Amino acid sequence: MIADRGYDSDRLREALAERGIKSCIPGRANRKEPIVYDTELYKSRNLIERLFGRLKDWRRIATRSASSYPFNASVV
Repeated sequence: MIADRGYDSDRLREALAERGIKSCIPGRANRKEPIVYDTELYKSRNLIERLFGRLKDWRRIATRSASSYPFNASVV
């Protein structure tokens, strides 16, 4: 599981480990012991976030153009 620093908690890490899920979550700045994580894998998280952002943008454009289409007004 790849997540940002907001999900850094010992309880979450333990729950993931119990289920056999590897976590890639960087530690917060106030941690006393630094957390070791895969930095290259964490960098790829940005690509995934941008993909979902684009999908949301495309959905907004598609629903806006479909609702403003003149044919819809004549059907209703």
